[in-house]
Amino acid sequence: MTPIRSMIALAGLLMLTACGGVAARHEVRSALVANADWQSGVVQAGLFDIAASWSQVTTGETLFVYLEGDGLAYVTVYRPAQDPTPSDPVALRMAVQDIHSAGKAAQPVLYLARPCQYTLPEHGRNCSRKYWTTGRYAPEIVASLSMALDQFKQRFQARHIVLVGYSGGGALAVLLASERSDVTGIVTVVGNLDLAYWAQRDGLTPLSGSIDPADVAPKIANIAQLHLAGGRDDAVGPDVTQAYMAALPAGAKVEMLGFDQYDHHCCWARDWREISQRPEFSRIPYWSTP
Repeated sequence: MTPIRSMIALAGLLMLTACGGVAARHEVRSALVANADWQSGVVQAGLFDIAASWSQVTTGETLFVYLEGDGLAYVTVYRPAQDPTPSDPVALRMAVQDIHSAGKAAQPVLYLARPCQYTLPEHGRNCSRKYWTTGRYAPEIVASLSMALDQFKQRFQARHIVLVGYSGGGALAVLLASERSDVTGIVTVVGNLDLAYWAQRDGLTPLSGSIDPADVAPKIANIAQLHLAGGRDDAVGPDVTQAYMAALPAGAKVEMLGFDQYDHHCCWARDWREISQRPEFSRIPYWSTP
């Protein structure tokens, strides 16, 4: 299939998920992975099974890890979804465009879905709805993803990890970095980085059982961070990023990069290859920029 036909087919699949069920959502991921010639699997990691996809590169000093967003947490404002698998896996669409997975100095690139995404029903250990609603950033979620990171870091013989998190995956990137000593850089895209501020601003029920990234911010002040925010993002917004940054001590290695015309979904994945080569990314150790 030609690249143009692949993109058309994928666009059709994304449209079908609006009216399709879980199978259609799985098919979107399968098409992305197949088109990129990646591999996929499910790993047991603590309490949960984690769906993962990864590039063809089998070894490398630095492992670039993309963390998926919250997915389909709710079908209505008050009704949680039965399966949190995302309709559009934005983090995966970003991952398959990562500039580090090709060329002479290629490094391994890994995509991690959230617990219970792409694993129900056969691999859905401990999949209570709290883990994609109020407890979506629970300590056990962080621990499970960290165990998955350990497995892939050993598989790829990597020494360093760079975390890239989309939306709620950005929150988990911060939380994971606060518990590990091998994370050299963090990139978040429309990340929900200050839960208390966000909940108070929007009049939401606090995410009880979740860890607030803003609370652990001082622990990662020495890790290089780049936080991307969309000027038209009415789900999270640049003010949430700014609230998180205010929790960091003076001199922290952090920068916010704003995109005035972008919202929470558009157009991060579409433009990721271009975005990720901007000079601001040079603040992230081991990130390749022109």
